[in-house]
Amino acid sequence: MTPRSAASNPLPPSAPKPAPKRPGWLAHPALSVLLALSWLALSHSLELFHLLSAALLGLIVPRLLHGFLHGLQSSPVNWLAAMDLCRVVLWDIVMSNIAVAKLVLGPLDRMKPAWMAVPLDSDHPHVNGLLAAIITTTPGTVSCTINEERGEILVHALHCDDAPAMVADMKARYEQPLMRMFAVPPREQLPPAALPANATKAGANANAGAGAGAKVAPTTPTPRGGQA
Repeated sequence: MTPRSAASNPLPPSAPKPAPKRPGWLAHPALSVLLALSWLALSHSLELFHLLSAALLGLIVPRLLHGFLHGLQSSPVNWLAAMDLCRVVLWDIVMSNIAVAKLVLGPLDRMKPAWMAVPLDSDHPHVNGLLAAIITTTPGTVSCTINEERGEILVHALHCDDAPAMVADMKARYEQPLMRMFAVPPREQLPPAALPANATKAGANANAGAGAGAKVAPTTPTPRGGQA
């Protein structure tokens, strides 16, 4: 028997991947209804203009956010952690409104605006995107940009007495619950880059030469209390 050649029995061509399905206008009906009702509640009117505005808002916004919402649906979500985070964010919004009102109504010279970089412990796009949104939603702070290369969010605060403490508070109250919500592990710290062998040898030889030619100056002990 002669073995069959690969040319005589070619593999069937792989089927082309189907094109991604475009979202419909009612891909997220619950969100559409919620947005429309929220618009009508804020406008306090059932006139034709407000009804059309509510309908357009309920149709367009979910369609624009379909990519983000579809990613949320495909990711496992810890709803207990999500509800706890919502409670914390709502409480912080109320308290921040009171604090900002006191600052605005009081003397303006006591404000201490500050810029700060909030380091990110995760590369998850939903965690970082929602963290930036929560920081902006809370009055008194605005997230300006997400630097993915450096792994940080640039935040501007209307008033800040202690920047490291504020950064630690935002990470503890918002970022860590978001990571628990999406079951995201913390980002691994990359090890320092190793030096080439020739550079290591050259540095060792230079240190040895410097040590051989250097003279150690005698040191005199300094008495306690700062007295000479």
